[in-house]
Amino acid sequence: MQEKFTKYELSVLAIVLVSYFMTVLDVSVVITALPNIQRDLNLSTANLTWVQNAYTIIFGGLLLLGGRLGDIMGRKQIFNIGLVIFGLGSLLVGFANSAVWMIIARGFQGAGAAALAPSTLALLMDSIPAGVKRIRAVADYVAVAGIGASVGLVIGGLFASLLSWRYAFFVNVPIAIVMLIWATKTVHPTPAQHGSFDGLGSILSLLGMVSLVYGILLISDGGPALYWIIAAIILLVLFVWREAKVSQPIMPLRVFKNAERTGAYLSRMLFLGAMMAFWFFITQFLQKVYGFSPLMAGIGFFPMTIANFISALQVSRLTAKFGNAKTLIGGLVLTFIGMVWLSFAGADGNYTVSVALPMILIGLGQGAALSPLTTAGIAHIDAQDAGAASGVVNVAHQVGGSLGLAILVVIATALTGTGSLALRTDWALRGGAVFLLVALILTVVLILPQDKKAR
Repeated sequence: MQEKFTKYELSVLAIVLVSYFMTVLDVSVVITALPNIQRDLNLSTANLTWVQNAYTIIFGGLLLLGGRLGDIMGRKQIFNIGLVIFGLGSLLVGFANSAVWMIIARGFQGAGAAALAPSTLALLMDSIPAGVKRIRAVADYVAVAGIGASVGLVIGGLFASLLSWRYAFFVNVPIAIVMLIWATKTVHPTPAQHGSFDGLGSILSLLGMVSLVYGILLISDGGPALYWIIAAIILLVLFVWREAKVSQPIMPLRVFKNAERTGAYLSRMLFLGAMMAFWFFITQFLQKVYGFSPLMAGIGFFPMTIANFISALQVSRLTAKFGNAKTLIGGLVLTFIGMVWLSFAGADGNYTVSVALPMILIGLGQGAALSPLTTAGIAHIDAQDAGAASGVVNVAHQVGGSLGLAILVVIATALTGTGSLALRTDWALRGGAVFLLVALILTVVLILPQDKKAR
């Protein structure tokens, strides 16, 4: 007989899932509306990429700091602050009338998400005791990441077609207000802890990632990319050196000593890089090549969304039967096959055969891969480093998507020059397939042997 959640546990779980869903949603809700945003704000291709990257880079760059602040100041306090920043950022995005305004507002949103995301998982762990109930709660939490990203594509298309892309962001404001009131009245406060946070380390990591992504994007524009990439390398080396020396690092380097965890972080970055390019290019492909409206483009992702949902529900059963690593390998194989298939869609392809069917494979693969990647990312971790390991998982998720998208945009542009969007999409997805293949190799080499030992 399954243990039932108490009324308080259900309330916390609902607050956590809705709030986390909102942050994940805003990674993808913008994608379906990108053509409309580009037209309304007269954005260049580089600026359009930054509409997405400004959110994910700031989100990923500040995640470790957000988690550490929650430990020191109290998770409920940081959670509430994150809701306020995220809601205000969403309002600013909705009113954006220029590229600069839009990009800065998206970065502000990302800062709110960086406070929210680690606090949601921490509140869940604090409020639901270890055991069957927590396993079920964490499974629901992980499923939100994949399903939220897919649903965001549909919601973005719905608003862009029927009202305006701006409403896809305005809708966050009342949700954030309701969650803030509900959390303030319901969630028990967590005590603050003595300690300090590594502000310099946070700044170094954030500036390093921004410089790296910007440098990669400049390659396609013919700008001074080399200087930015060199600056990024210097900043990130200084960050690693800082984390090795400081007494209370935001990213303890010992979390990378385990091969399974390291393999999970690298594989997650590659996986999200491939998926971000898939979302970014296919939403434009469906609208500009196949002539879909934003709404129809969103609905066009339904095969993936449904497959993702079905697959995510089966993950706990699959891992119990086959193990975490083998389930992950199966998910990566399905995603790889779907990505290769989709990369041959072309301008003359048929939606059902060229897009919908490979989307089903990609959705099944994503649903099967994300939860095992999360489990591997926190495997065999000491209790005092559990929060840090969870933070690195989230950083790999967000930064991997930004870096992967930037790299694949450059690759597609370099290989096609002034070629059509259909041709650029094909090559970007083939690059994504290479990412997935490398992730699969890393899983077999680093994660599978450790998982076998544990079983």
